[in-house]
Amino acid sequence: MDIKRCSWAGKDPIYQEYHDKVWGRPVKDPKELFAKLCLDGQQAGLSWITILKKQQNYEAAFHHFEPSKIVLMDDDDVERLMLNKGIVRNRLKIKSIINNAHAYLNMQQEGIQFDDFIWSFVDHKVIKNHWKKASEVPNSTPESDLMAKALKKKGFSFVGTTICYAFMQAVGLVNDHTTDCHCYQQE
Repeated sequence: MDIKRCSWAGKDPIYQEYHDKVWGRPVKDPKELFAKLCLDGQQAGLSWITILKKQQNYEAAFHHFEPSKIVLMDDDDVERLMLNKGIVRNRLKIKSIINNAHAYLNMQQEGIQFDDFIWSFVDHKVIKNHWKKASEVPNSTPESDLMAKALKKKGFSFVGTTICYAFMQAVGLVNDHTTDCHCYQQE
């Protein structure tokens, strides 16, 4: 018997495992949220599976998304990463991760907990949607619009409303599994 999944999960085992075990699961750890936001920014203009397949390479290249180590990266590191075939070799995207680490640490210095900040856009509760088909799922929402504006104001880059909504889905701020998906009731 086939397991019913959201249609986007397709047949690729990597995608299916990500769908079943990661996507839409509520994440509260601030550093994990930071890492996922950075990875979603890398997706801009690409398919998520491209980034998913490169995730381990990103973790190695960016000190396992430890902001205090990323902020020490300089132009020489950017040039070295531009030669790294294991990640997307886009200078703006590479620099955005370094920039976002600075923004993350600045928020900490201001006394703002990143997890609290991120979850505030959904009033600290998962929004459980009831989509029957993937075509009903929006690319952005008023909440993702607000998140994108707030993150940009805090100095983050590659955080437009579509990226923010994909991030919200990935880290479980919203449950966008379709109602026929086996993960829908688990959340």
